[in-house]
This record gives sequence, C-alpha cells and structure tokens, in this order.
Amino acid sequence: MSTQAGMQRGLNARHIRFIALGSAIGTGLFYGSASAIQLAGPSVLLGYLIAGAAVYMVMRALGEMAVHNPVSGSFGQYASSYLGPLAGFLTGWTYAFEMIVVCLADVTAFGIYMGFWFPDVPRWIWVLSIIFFIGALNLCAVKVFGEMEFWLSIIKVGAIVAMILAGFGIMFFGFGLAESGTGVHNLWAHGGFMPNGISGLIASFAVVVFAFGGIEIIGVTAGEAQNPQRTIPRAINAVPLRILLFYVLTLFVLMAIFPWPQIGTQGSPFVQIFDSLGISSAAAILNVVVITAAISAINSDIFGAGRMLYGMSKQKQAPAGFAHLSRYGVPWMTVVVMAAALLIGVLLNYLIPENVFLLIASIATFATVWVWLMILLSQVGMRRCMSREETAALKFPVPFWPLAPAAAIAFMLFVFGVLAYFPKTQPALWVGLVWIVLLVIAYWCWVRPKKDGAFEQPKETQPSVS
Repeated sequence: MSTQAGMQRGLNARHIRFIALGSAIGTGLFYGSASAIQLAGPSVLLGYLIAGAAVYMVMRALGEMAVHNPVSGSFGQYASSYLGPLAGFLTGWTYAFEMIVVCLADVTAFGIYMGFWFPDVPRWIWVLSIIFFIGALNLCAVKVFGEMEFWLSIIKVGAIVAMILAGFGIMFFGFGLAESGTGVHNLWAHGGFMPNGISGLIASFAVVVFAFGGIEIIGVTAGEAQNPQRTIPRAINAVPLRILLFYVLTLFVLMAIFPWPQIGTQGSPFVQIFDSLGISSAAAILNVVVITAAISAINSDIFGAGRMLYGMSKQKQAPAGFAHLSRYGVPWMTVVVMAAALLIGVLLNYLIPENVFLLIASIATFATVWVWLMILLSQVGMRRCMSREETAALKFPVPFWPLAPAAAIAFMLFVFGVLAYFPKTQPALWVGLVWIVLLVIAYWCWVRPKKDGAFEQPKETQPSVS
C-alpha cells in the first residue's frame, strides 16, 4: 500500500492477541517479579490479583471506545475528544514516554540475560545490538511484524506453560531437590504469607503494575485491525485472564518449589532457580526464553509508541514527520525516533549498570498508571456525552457500570500514593510530575489551538479490509 493510501489493516485477531501478550508478558514477569517477591513475599499473589482486576476494567473501558470508534490514535484521540485537547496531548506523549521507558527496562534486562552466557562482555554492547535489530523489524510491513510477534510470543507462552507443569512435577515428585523441601507450605513457612506486613504488599504494587504495563496496546492496534468490532473484543476478553493466570500460577509454582527469601534479583528468577537446582540445561533453555520475551516486548512497545505518535501527528499534536508512511504503510519516522531514544539505554547501561532497572521500572509505573487513568476518565467522558439510546447501542459496553470503573480509578490514584509514600519510588514520582509539567508548557507554547474547537473530534471510521 502506498504512503498516500494510509496504514494497512493487516492485523487479525491472532496477531492482536499475541501482540498484547508480547507487550505485557516480558521483563515484568521474567525479571521484575523478583523485586515484587522480595517486597511482599508470597502475598505478592494478592497484588497481582488486585492489579489484574483493575487492569481488566481499563481494558474493557478501552475496548468500549475502540469498538465504538476504531482510530489509529486510540486513547490519545479519545482523551482529546472527551476530556479536551490538552488531556489528549498529555496522554499520547506520556504513552510514548511509557513505551520508551519500558523498552529501556527491556533492553537493560536483555543485556543482563546475555551476561548469563557472556559475563565478560560489557552489557551496553548487547543493548546496542538489540536496538538495531528491533528497529529494522519494525520497518517491515505490519503483517510481517504481526507474524514475527506471534511466533516470539508463542515461544514464551509455551515455555511458561511447560514451566508451570514442570514446577508441579517438582512439587509432587521432588525432581532435582535433595535438600530443600517443596510444596505449598513454602508460601507460609518463611515468615508467613505476608512476611513484610500490609506495607510490603502495598509497596509491591509499584512493580506489579509495571508488569502489566503495555497491555493497552490492544487499543492502538484498532487502526490496523482487519475487523475491529470483532477482533478487539475477542482479544480483550482473552488476554487479561490469560496474563493473570500466567503471572499468578507461575509465581505460585516458583515460590512453592523454592523458598521465596532465596529468590534473588541477579538475573531472571526463573533461570536462577532452575540453575540453583542443578538443572543447568533447563537454565540455559529458560535463558533463551527470557531473551525471546524481552525481544518480543521491545518489539510490541516500539510498535505501540509509533502508532500513537502517528495518530497524534494527524491531529497536529506531534511533528508532521511522524505521519509519513513508508511504502509498506509503516510510520517509519516514529520507529527511527524510538530507536534513537533507546540509545539512552546504551548510555545508562554503560554508566550505572547495577542501579538502572529499579529506577526505570518505577518511572514506567508512573507513566503506565497515568495512561490507564486517562483511559478510564475518557470512557467516563464518552458516556457523559452519549444519550441513553446511544449507550444502549454500544456493542462492547463496560461491565458493572459505573461502580467497576470508579473502583479502577480509585486504584490508579492509590498507586500514585504508593509511589509518593515509599522512598525508593519517590524519585520516579518526581520524574513523572516534571514530565507532565514540561508537557503542559510545551502544549501552551506550541500546540494550543488559537480558537476553541480547532481540534476536531476523531471521525468515526467503519472497519475495512485492505
């Protein structure tokens, strides 16, 4: 498809489902889960259940808007329409910021994973190589991207399922464990189910929310979905439950077969545990899986940020160059800019290789929660603009309206409070607030419309197949 013809609708339900899995099942599970476990102990399972319920409401709110009006700018345009152009500007750019920060965490984790085999090679070399590879992949046609993301996600989803089954086998038969006891009792045998008290559980939300970040990419795919009114609901209904099961079941098995206090933060806890059990070949195989997971997550995040900036450019909220498409229908300029931004990760891994991950994860949590909060508020704004008849005609309405969305909004505000309360995450909150202030200044200096109504509401599009 030519540049003039616009973006291609080359993503089917299978692609969208696994793009979301690729974005949300990555570093947060394979690496960041160790930090969450150390904060909350076994009660981290409650943290994932509570956060998962809130995330599902975010996805249903986004799905209601995406099915009603599938546009390339997704929740950035919805915020402009229902909350005002400033809200749309803040939401779109913060999402791009979120994707950059999450990618920084993922490329950092990739360098750590490669250190499992090549401990003497500087981490920044691996970070640089993966940036060039992913950048090239994102310049391909969207169908090629979708297929690649599907197979990358298949590998890690299959590995997680196999790991859960193997974990239950170890629990029941004790394979590979001569000294340490295994079983459900490990969830309360080392200080109780909530060893660090309720404060430990609350503190873990900063890492838990980061783990789910990126799932909102489903809404971004609406502009390139073959049949948005059918594929978006299917993807939303399938993905959150699966991710929740993967996170909760996987961490349950890990903490049951290995005492949680011994789950360190040097490398992936999955690789570390199986390596400690003396299953060296399994550790090597799992390292391949976590590397695949990191590549998949980076791939999805660059895609999401690029499509968001493309939609914002069409609304004149981002540089016009971001709307330029390649002959494959790909917004190539956004891919180049994202890859250039990720070079910051090379610098950070060169300067502070030991401390970079926790800082990046906390900043990503702020951006993620901001975007989710804007999605929820935009959906409320859309409902306020609709008549009773229009509301009744919605094809994918939010369940338990309005109590469930209100509870999800309260949870997002609570997470901001968590970031403000704990000293280790306070720097992330300040970075996030400074980012929002800078965006407001940029909006009023360069973007603010001269007349009221200068920003048009996104036109409702009918699903089409290219």
